[in-house]
Amino acid sequence: MALAHFRFYEELNDFLPSAQRKWDLALEFDPPVPVRHLIETFGVPHTEVEVILINGQSVDLDSPVQDGDRVSVYPMFEALDVTPLLRLREHPLRDLRFVVDAHLGKLARYLRMLGFDTLFENDWGDRELASISAEQQRILLTRDRDLLMHRIITHGCYVRSGESLDQLEYVVRRLDLCGAIRPFSRCMICNGLLEAVEEKEIQDRLLDDTREAFNEFWRCCDCEKVYWKGSHYQRMYGLIGNLCAPVRGD
Repeated sequence: MALAHFRFYEELNDFLPSAQRKWDLALEFDPPVPVRHLIETFGVPHTEVEVILINGQSVDLDSPVQDGDRVSVYPMFEALDVTPLLRLREHPLRDLRFVVDAHLGKLARYLRMLGFDTLFENDWGDRELASISAEQQRILLTRDRDLLMHRIITHGCYVRSGESLDQLEYVVRRLDLCGAIRPFSRCMICNGLLEAVEEKEIQDRLLDDTREAFNEFWRCCDCEKVYWKGSHYQRMYGLIGNLCAPVRGD
């Protein structure tokens, strides 16, 4: 039996019982064991980890832990230059695409509203979600930490808050999405792309008040739902302004 000491930093402590937060934690184990497994023994998904140090040396998730090792585990860095260290996901995904679990349907709609390719189905189980994330290179969003521990998942995000708008704000800030937002480009219902459409092509689907008040329309290429710049459009831009407003110091 071997003994190693672990220390988790910043928001990774949220995954630990309150009595274990911000303390050195001793763990007994039978070597050889990859550091990924021992980190997840504490309930911390590997997708939430950005940098791991064993005895001060930067390592990857599959590095073995030995008797007497001291392991430091860090989340995503925002202000610190970690260029010399081994980041576990050195190359970001080429395209920002998401798959969302069954408990985050409203979040999926908001992400589509911002223009992000976001898959969501009520009946997808954990194995299917993990496969979609890995095979299609999609970031998995979930409130199920066990789901994020699936070995095949390389990019995921644990969504902490229960309110959908709070969830959206957290995801946008955590993944730095503001520069990639393309509002009113995807259907909130089915995730299809929107295209501009002439009023004459869809006038039989519009109420009289809508035809009189608006002259620009978009239609989903998949489900053919029609959109226009109504009050929801203005609310959407107000929401984006709040999400991506510069953070000012005191």
